[in-house]
Amino acid sequence: MSEQETPEYYYDLTSGQVVEGKQRGATNRMGPYSTAEEAARAMARAAERNEAWAEDEQSWREDEGS
Repeated sequence: MSEQETPEYYYDLTSGQVVEGKQRGATNRMGPYSTAEEAARAMARAAERNEAWAEDEQSWREDEGS
């Protein structure tokens, strides 16, 4: 990586660790994130989004049934 490139961080789904750079294939990582802290929250953020989507879908299904 050159000095001008910003490091990218990934959440490694296999190890559950934050890594710098693409150390695994795309199916085994989440990211890129600009900081290690963002990468560390990857699973929590995904869970939050999934919950919000599930709530939206439930609301949509209830509206469709009216």
